[in-house]
Amino acid sequence: MIRVGIIGSAGYTGGELLRVLIYHPEVEIVFANSASNAGNKLYEVHNDLFGDTELTFSSDFHSDVDVLFLCVGHGDARKFLEANTVDASVKIIDLSQDYRLRANTAYQEQQFVYGLPELNKEAIKTAQYIANPGCFATNIQLALLPLASKGLLPNQIHVNATTGSTGAGQKPGATTHFSWRNNNLSAYKSFEHQHLQEISESVDQLQTGFLPVSENSLLERAAERINFVPQRGDFARGIFSAIYVDTDLSEEQAYTLYESYYAAHPFTHVSKKNIDLKQVVNTNKSIMHLEKHGNKLLILNATDNLLKGASGQAVQNMNLMFGLDERTGLNLKSVGF
Repeated sequence: MIRVGIIGSAGYTGGELLRVLIYHPEVEIVFANSASNAGNKLYEVHNDLFGDTELTFSSDFHSDVDVLFLCVGHGDARKFLEANTVDASVKIIDLSQDYRLRANTAYQEQQFVYGLPELNKEAIKTAQYIANPGCFATNIQLALLPLASKGLLPNQIHVNATTGSTGAGQKPGATTHFSWRNNNLSAYKSFEHQHLQEISESVDQLQTGFLPVSENSLLERAAERINFVPQRGDFARGIFSAIYVDTDLSEEQAYTLYESYYAAHPFTHVSKKNIDLKQVVNTNKSIMHLEKHGNKLLILNATDNLLKGASGQAVQNMNLMFGLDERTGLNLKSVGF
């Protein structure tokens, strides 16, 4: 059994991780850390776990585990690792953004591997430390990687993507209240969302030279190539993106490329029928649909921001790190109605 410890287990990503790992056949949850909830049953915070577990939250941390998940806020993962000694034998999967960028010295010093299995599967298998990708970044990268693998991405990529309210985290804010979010739609961080940095590094990994070379920041250079308008949707979970690029590929050639690229990746699917968000909610799937309109290729992609975009992908990475079938514990059913 893989002995698991979770730091920050009371939030959205921590809760999703618990929901998956409680029924994972190869996992024993050793501790679920939450200082503010220590001594409470997990189901007292994550109410849907009532009847599934009698585990309690703990304020303790120790290294007597095989893998440690960090489900903490951005900036807090690095603070935790600086303040606590983790045994060198313990594998770490960080769900924050602290170690995702190769351009950061923190990434280089700790030797993290960027945990997108569809890009870095072989490196993940032998990694000690994993930086789990962001939710928007996962969705958009999966839509672009096949083209990048053949050097076919143009200099301008256009992305419109809408995320559910859980993407903002559990802490309440002005734009997450039901009265504001319900029956509403808004754009935010247009052309400057932080996930552009992850996306551009991954694309540049496959299509060398995609990122312009200049003294500008990574975010500024990424924004020169990727025009990204994120939106807040009036639903709880999921990301639906509409991406288009100029290409000489026919629709048939595009489908052949995407199907070939993802043939060995069990959670990423290409559909010749139009898709919708409910197909992926509560699953670790990414489902794409392609359409050719004139010289433009439209790529639609649907993912669950809390699973494929966070905790499900973290478990997928854990499975690869421990030599398991990457689907173990992740055969989840979407909610169609």
